[in-house]
This record gives sequence, structure tokens and C-alpha cells, in this order.
Amino acid sequence: MPQLSLHSPIGDLTVSEEDGAIVALDWGWGRDQTETPLLARARTQLHAYFEGGLHDFDLPLAPAGSTFRRRVWAALQAIPYGATTTYAALAAGLGSAPRAVGQANAANPIPILIPCHRVVAVGGIGGYSGGEGLSTKRALLALEAAPLF
Repeated sequence: MPQLSLHSPIGDLTVSEEDGAIVALDWGWGRDQTETPLLARARTQLHAYFEGGLHDFDLPLAPAGSTFRRRVWAALQAIPYGATTTYAALAAGLGSAPRAVGQANAANPIPILIPCHRVVAVGGIGGYSGGEGLSTKRALLALEAAPLF
């Protein structure tokens, strides 16, 4: 599986491609580096995002997960740059429970590109399983000037 890594303000990131789509974004520097046209485009878009010049990613994504998780991840992609929603509101829109939405968020294999950081708890920031946890979520929300709740 081709991978390409990049430096970012929230740490090193590695993007992975399979069958012409992005399938993962992981924290850390990948062991093998293969620059495909798609991975180079992803790197360019991520750099533009972190520089504040890109609000919407234009990349083919293929996250592996259950039908429910893919529904949650599709709903996350509809949250605009600079906006947040709550786990409860997202769950209500999906006819689900907030805890199930939180679990799907935690299992998101393509964070940032699928913006799980834009979902917060009713009474505060909630959780985040990527990077350095809540400090990474705060940094992403601050980059987008998004409200915490």
C-alpha cells in the first residue's frame, strides 16, 4: 500500500492509498515512502489546509468500516469548515445514540480529511483519539476558528 508522509503543525502525518483512494491518515512518519499522484495531491491539500488556504478537500476517500460507521463519516464530511456540531445533534440526524456516533468518530481511519474533530460534546470539547488527543483537537478547531460548543 503506497504511503506518503508530511510534516504538519500537529505532528508528522502519513497518508495511505489503495485502489486509487485515500484509505488512512495516521500520525507519525511512515516507514515506506511512495509518492503517487494521489498522495502528492493529498500532501499538497493538507499543507494548504494547515496554511489556512484550503477549506474543502477534493480527494477520493475510501474508509473501511461498517455501513453505520460509513454513514457517520459521510455526515462528518457535511460539517463545514469552521463549524462544529455535537455528538447528540449528529446522532439525532442519523437516528442513533451519541455514544455510537462517538465510537464511530474514534474509529475514523482518515481524520482531518473526514473531520471528526468538528464534533464536540454538548457541555464541552468531548474527546479525540488522534495525535496528542485533546490538544490536537483544540489545535485543529483553532486553525478553523471553530466554536468549541
